[in-house]
Amino acid sequence: MNTEKKKINIKFNVLAIIAIIILCFAISPKTLQNDTFYTIKIGELILNNGIDMCDHFSWHENLPYTYPHWAYDTGIYLIYNLGELTGIENGGMLFIYLSTVILACILGILIYYINNKLTKNKLVSFFISMFAIYLLRDFIAARAQLVTFILFALTVLFIENFLETKKKIYLLGMIIISIAIANIHVAVWPFFFVLFLPYIAEYIIASIAEKNVISRLKVLNKKSIIKNIEKQLNRQVNEKKIEKLNEQLNKAKEELIYEEEKLERVKQTSDNLRQKPYKIKVTKNKAVKWIVLVMIICAFTGLLTPLGDAPYTYLAKTMQGNTTASISEHLPLTLYNNKEAMVTLALFFIMLIFTDVKIKLSDLFMLAGLIYLSFMSRRQVSLLVLIGGFIFSKLLKYLTEKYDLEGCERFTKFMTTIIGKACTIIIVALVAFSLYKPKRNAEYINNISYPVEASTWILENLDVENIRLYNEYNYGSYLLFRGIPVFIDSRADLYAPEFNGTKKEDGKYEGRDIFSDYTSISSIGTYYENKFEEYDITHLIMVKNAKLNMFLSRDSKYKKLYSDDKFIIYERNK
Repeated sequence: MNTEKKKINIKFNVLAIIAIIILCFAISPKTLQNDTFYTIKIGELILNNGIDMCDHFSWHENLPYTYPHWAYDTGIYLIYNLGELTGIENGGMLFIYLSTVILACILGILIYYINNKLTKNKLVSFFISMFAIYLLRDFIAARAQLVTFILFALTVLFIENFLETKKKIYLLGMIIISIAIANIHVAVWPFFFVLFLPYIAEYIIASIAEKNVISRLKVLNKKSIIKNIEKQLNRQVNEKKIEKLNEQLNKAKEELIYEEEKLERVKQTSDNLRQKPYKIKVTKNKAVKWIVLVMIICAFTGLLTPLGDAPYTYLAKTMQGNTTASISEHLPLTLYNNKEAMVTLALFFIMLIFTDVKIKLSDLFMLAGLIYLSFMSRRQVSLLVLIGGFIFSKLLKYLTEKYDLEGCERFTKFMTTIIGKACTIIIVALVAFSLYKPKRNAEYINNISYPVEASTWILENLDVENIRLYNEYNYGSYLLFRGIPVFIDSRADLYAPEFNGTKKEDGKYEGRDIFSDYTSISSIGTYYENKFEEYDITHLIMVKNAKLNMFLSRDSKYKKLYSDDKFIIYERNK
């Protein structure tokens, strides 16, 4: 690489990183999500009391808790506490916000680096990376998933680098990532292994194709027939039968020659197809055997946590329960309601169907698997964008190299000029400002979504240690953050029988199904008073437009204690 090209590459990389940082800052939310509140409190609990696998924040007694992202919870609390120690107003929230911005920037830069590594095309890498970051904006939050995005991206990088260079250091990196995910976000640990499967599947198919199994079996069959005839000839003394056997032998040898020639033709055709594929490139990389070994080793890294068998059972229990059917992000993807996912899939299909682009079989498997996961749960659209973006970059790089490589290089060079830099930064800044503008005056805690004033009233007027408060799911985490014991919060698994009950012989779980009781009460699917009697509820807090409030406001048994623009608190007279 000549000196001028090196300078252009350095300038472009600097420009790309600046643009990515601007966009990542714009998409990072200032207002904390529901899960972040319980994350802070659980991190504090772990540092003070350790991991005892018990819940300490709901008023339900003896609920076991899995601590599914204990390492992340601890880290977030340390960041929050550091901010509080600075003495800055809302310093803890500020530091969490800054940590989200930093992690988003790391993810964005990593996406660009991996795309550039896979395609060796900076222009394609830049535009695809910016597009991927934009699509991921709704998944950027102070939650464990942001860290796992980074770890999943690194996993793809390590796999690709190992298959290319055969350096064992990347295998060690995969093992470390597996251990990290098992402690940071145990629910997605099984998905780590999904990233290996396309490469293994391609190796198996390539091996089968290389062996030409069917043609080889036909050759072996003919050889077996010849051997059998020769044995009969050695035992035969009748001349007529010997003559007939010789005819069969000659015919079998001719057929053997034909099958061997056919096998060679099939081999040649297969070699030609592998070297010049029409659509799908199938390669057999012997280094995949090491990937299989690492995958087996990583299967045991789930034991390197303080959570017992949670890495092996958590996802299965979650999918077996009914909590996923009631949580928005776990619902199946509906393309009509997700235009961006529709556009993303359309781009892939257009590229694969209407162009002569060639795709690796492992990439095709990966893409198919990610699409399947996305339709199962809209939450997995994030992985389709993240990992699928790497695949799309490779496809687009193929087209640019074939049809307009010089134009791509000229535009890359233009972007490193003063005018090009200015235009790029201005365009990115305008897009970033449009994304940031709606939240520039946002508070760390949304007073409309969370009962800030109502919580203060509860702490000042009620004995929180002795009341049994009924609350709604969406702000339970904020209540426990304020030190108010809750009926339910967004740790859905905690309130499901799969996690707090015992497994029966029929494979189902028997235990307290608090989550189902909550959904029945909130949707008026059951008579609320019966359930409140069962749980011995003393007080209730809810949003004013809740269905339940329509009934309680007319029920003389419930006395209104507090009301603001959004929330209302009742006392239940027994």
